[in-house]
Amino acid sequence: MKILITGITGFVGSHLAEYLLKKDPSFSIYGTYRWRSRMENIDQIKNKLNMVECDLHDSSSVRRMMEHVQPDWIFHLAAQSYVLSSWHAPADTISNNIIGQLNILESMRELNINCRMLIAGSSEEYGLVNPDELPIKETNPLRPMSPYAVSKVGQDMLAYQYYMSYGFHLIRTRAFNHSGPRRGDVFVESNFAKQIVDIEKGRKEPIVRVGNLKAKRDFTDARDIVRAYCLAIEKGKPGDVYNLCSGKAISIQNLLDILVSKAGVEIKIEIDPNRLRPSDVPILLGDYTKFNKLTGWKPEIQLEKTLEDLLDYWRNYKPTT
Repeated sequence: MKILITGITGFVGSHLAEYLLKKDPSFSIYGTYRWRSRMENIDQIKNKLNMVECDLHDSSSVRRMMEHVQPDWIFHLAAQSYVLSSWHAPADTISNNIIGQLNILESMRELNINCRMLIAGSSEEYGLVNPDELPIKETNPLRPMSPYAVSKVGQDMLAYQYYMSYGFHLIRTRAFNHSGPRRGDVFVESNFAKQIVDIEKGRKEPIVRVGNLKAKRDFTDARDIVRAYCLAIEKGKPGDVYNLCSGKAISIQNLLDILVSKAGVEIKIEIDPNRLRPSDVPILLGDYTKFNKLTGWKPEIQLEKTLEDLLDYWRNYKPTT
């Protein structure tokens, strides 16, 4: 079984690679990377992986990679995934996320590669959700409110189109917020955790700078999400879409309170206007009933454990040079 993970050096990709290696050591796991990719997330397992240099923007690079790997499964995780950056670089976000996926799909078509592929979508696709539409089901209208969200809708619909047009075995997922060790410090909960650790270690003043604390989000541990990805590619219905979430919403304020309660020092909170978005989704609360009925999956790791592990990750973090 040859398994290709795009974005394997990233947060979720590295957890997925670890999970697959434990699930079945006989899997041959391939991962794409670029010359500037940070390898620290896979340092402990890279000797068990087959790394392939590939720029997903470049159709010829993708074709060569696909012809070489000939995958049985593809987990397409590579993306520009930071919502705030998408406001500053909308064209790059949309090109990176949609064109990269298009190049993979076209390579599959041109090379006649018969494989299963999971497209990692996002709850951000739902965007503006009315109070009477909660919790969010897969049938909810898509009202994206950021360039990133638009790019993920594009990936979602592109996968559906290739399923309908060519009968590809494509599974779409819409994962809600997920966190855990290795989460990048540009993301809200990890940024808070890193600031707290910097304060604990005396590297910064005892102030945590924040953005919008009123927003409510549905958090799941990334280690539960990668387990869901494997179930989705094994048991998911081609062309269908599945929410992956906890079914619980927590305000960013309450999430911050949990992190601060685990700090070893006194901390003040300060609003930073630069952390506020031009528009923000007030609440994302998902319903994973459809996926649960299909696979029996449900989250197992509690949010408090996720946040404890995230703090410990930053406490033990040693940047590579």
